[in-house]
Amino acid sequence: MTKQLAVGDKAPDFTLPGDGGSEISLSALKGSKVVLYFYPKDDTSGCTKEAIAFNALRKFFEKAGAVIIGVSPDSPKSHDKFKDKYDLDFPLASDETKAMLSDYGVWVEKSMYGRKYMGVERSTFLIDGKGKIAALWTKVKVDGHAEEVLKAAQSI
Repeated sequence: MTKQLAVGDKAPDFTLPGDGGSEISLSALKGSKVVLYFYPKDDTSGCTKEAIAFNALRKFFEKAGAVIIGVSPDSPKSHDKFKDKYDLDFPLASDETKAMLSDYGVWVEKSMYGRKYMGVERSTFLIDGKGKIAALWTKVKVDGHAEEVLKAAQSI
């Protein structure tokens, strides 16, 4: 059982492969606010809607001093296709091992039609410039979520 993180906790550091052959590391972003949002799968309806919503507000997040990073267990190649298809202009990190997803407590047992399986619980962490969790959302409903995260990022 993974420990649930809470507001005020130090965000677990990570280094993951990203889209376009990049490497994404939390420690490299020290001093910036980070919107770390976890989603189940590239190019599915809810995940696409969420990515497009964050992308549409990207300039407002930048103005608030926040960097957006999307994380899923998809491969970097899948992320490249997803970003190209929807003109996403923020980094996507790949956690195919699920180690970082587990560190953040978002790799969980889910259930659909009575079948249990492991998957990503749609969640968002707002991390302050000192690496502490300033706000978090779990079991996210996509509609209005990016706007809610933006308000929180503007207030810290």
